[in-house]
Formats: sequence, structure tokens, C-alpha cells
Amino acid sequence: MHDIVGGPNPTAVRVAGRTNFTSPDPIAASFGSIFVIDNPLTVSPEPNSTVVGRAQGIYAMSSQKDEFSLLMTLTYVFITGRYNGSTFSVVGRNPVMSEVREMPVIGGTGIFRLAQGYCFAKTHSMDQMDAIIGYNVTLLHY
Repeated sequence: MHDIVGGPNPTAVRVAGRTNFTSPDPIAASFGSIFVIDNPLTVSPEPNSTVVGRAQGIYAMSSQKDEFSLLMTLTYVFITGRYNGSTFSVVGRNPVMSEVREMPVIGGTGIFRLAQGYCFAKTHSMDQMDAIIGYNVTLLHY
């Protein structure tokens, strides 16, 4: 997943947050910020890799201090291949600076109807606020 906050074509856009608040602590300064995303899901981490889907949803900065974490509500939409048109949803806390983060899969559509499971997220690379994250997902579905 390519999460691009900066540059001319961001895939994650801040839509809410505190204004006129300053803090030397970047975690405290970002607390309460909400982003809407439409991130490409690709076969590999390379920027020109084949897009197989989109991660669409919302994440919010949910820590006030000590640990940078997000509350994520995302739906992974597949747009090609065997899973074309199918989705699954992930909702949970993402402690971003942890090497590997586990989050629950709470449902799905199409091939992933009634999905449940979990995913492991691992940051492949980060440049300021832009990140490439790998997801390893285990699903049970009907």
C-alpha cells in the first residue's frame, strides 16, 4: 500500500484536526487529525508496480503522547484478477512505529463475503509522512 500525504497527487488527505495548536511534541501536535485515503495496492513496493486494488477509508491520529498510533477504518478493494470486485475491511489500532502491527479483518464482500481474520502490517519505507506498507492478510471466508 502506497500512502502518499505530500506532493502534487496525495492519496491521503487531512480533512480535520486542531488548528492554532503548537507543540514541540509532533505526536501531541498531530493528535485528532483525520485523513481520508484512497491508496493504491500494488504487487510489490516499487512505485511503478502493478496496481491490483485500492485501500479506501479513514485513519485518525489517536495518540496524545509517547507512541504514534492511528485508528484505522479501511476497506481493501480489488480491481483486477481473481478477486476483482471483492473487498475486506480492517478496523483497529495501528501503532505505526512498531516493526509489525496486527489488526483485525472484520468483514468482506464478493469472494471475501463474511470474512474474518487478521493482518500484519510492516512499513517497507518511509519518507517524512509518505509510506509504503506491506500487508500480510489471513482470511477465513465463505
